[in-house]
Amino acid sequence: MITVVIRNKNQDVALEFLLKNLRERYTHDIAEIVVIDNLSTDRSKEVSIKYNTRFETIKKFSYGGSANFAAQKATHDIIVIFSAHSYPVSHDFFKLIQDKFDQNDNLAGVRCLHNSNDYRNYINDIKAKDDPNRSGLIFSGSAFSRKVWEKHPFNEDVSTFEDKEWSKRILDKGYEIDFVPSIFNYQIKRSKGQLFFRFKNDVIGNYQLWHEDIKFLSASKGLVMSSYRAIKNMFVDIFYAFKRYFFIISFINNKPKKF
Repeated sequence: MITVVIRNKNQDVALEFLLKNLRERYTHDIAEIVVIDNLSTDRSKEVSIKYNTRFETIKKFSYGGSANFAAQKATHDIIVIFSAHSYPVSHDFFKLIQDKFDQNDNLAGVRCLHNSNDYRNYINDIKAKDDPNRSGLIFSGSAFSRKVWEKHPFNEDVSTFEDKEWSKRILDKGYEIDFVPSIFNYQIKRSKGQLFFRFKNDVIGNYQLWHEDIKFLSASKGLVMSSYRAIKNMFVDIFYAFKRYFFIISFINNKPKKF
């Protein structure tokens, strides 16, 4: 049986679409849905109640902590985790996940497909043990075994990449993580502030997990190149804004024949 857990903060519109999708298309494939909410101030709770979904509040958010909290609240053996701004697409999304776990008692988790990297690694049969970053779990869009999690919970000390850290640790203990051709969509538009927040966590996470160090020279080069691209893009945007304007003027004066 499958529990779907959804991590959410002030994403009521996206959350409603995800829940509507789950209730209308996958009712017979999942046993329960739990929304793990980080003190939202929008309609997230009302939306969850509307779709008969259990609503649980987490007050102190961390990536590893929220994943552990989600697993604690789940009551079934297979946990599929989403962010509110993602949603399943393929009609057999959960059936394929269930089949994977039924066929392999040593399976700790599966990674679903949502971008070209996932599909390439899946088609090229690149295993998680060879590429835990791009073939291991990704939250959102993965499923994991609650029984394995009970023995090996997520690390709450990592700033991010709790899914990748768990993947590496689980694989080292002899468990397996595999791809499953269940397709989902991941759709979010982040503000500049949100992008910077993600950038900071990625820098720390890449250092902690993959030991990617950064030198002063490379940081300075990054600043120069980023500034160059920003200025170049600004002039390109202005150039094409004028091109569009002059085309419209030309079109107004020389309209083609209507059909």
